[in-house]
Amino acid sequence: MSPGAEHAPESEEEALMLAGKPYLASDQHLVNLRARCRKYIQKYNTLIIPDQLEEATELLKELTEGRTAVEKVFIEPPFRCDGRNLRFGKNVYMNFGCVILDCAKVTFGDNVLLAPNVQIYAATHPLDHIERRGRELAYEITIGDDVWIGGGAIILPGVTIGSRSVVGAGSVVTKSVPEDVVVAGNPARVIRHIKQSTTAA
Repeated sequence: MSPGAEHAPESEEEALMLAGKPYLASDQHLVNLRARCRKYIQKYNTLIIPDQLEEATELLKELTEGRTAVEKVFIEPPFRCDGRNLRFGKNVYMNFGCVILDCAKVTFGDNVLLAPNVQIYAATHPLDHIERRGRELAYEITIGDDVWIGGGAIILPGVTIGSRSVVGAGSVVTKSVPEDVVVAGNPARVIRHIKQSTTAA
């Protein structure tokens, strides 16, 4: 299967998880996937970037099982993720300490920059306390092309960040962000619109 091709879910609970429906995180298949991910991430976090970039790239390809191309993806250790649902564009950079809970698909466009300690959470829980005792939820997150996310920002489930937008450091992004804006604050709000250059660097 070519890079970027999607695989069918391998259990009923995984199918529910990827569809944004309540699922059992204790499903043995999902438990095994998380354990597998931790083994890859443990190896990844021993590497020195960029000296061992080729090895890092291969580990990311293996982690995602061919679900995404990995071309010019630079992730500084330490890094944490939760599964195999990352999707990368070209030329993605993440600084130290980023955390991604990718129970649902988390997609990065081209030329994306993440500052240190950015946290991206596709995972969430039902509001009903009885349902919350047994089941979890996950909603896809999409980061557009040329997005810059400042240090310590938190991106919550179901959010799309439009291309060329900037998220201020320390922001909590609870709703989708349009293209060509700067957002900041908790909750993040549009604080300015960006007039983009048409000239390539």
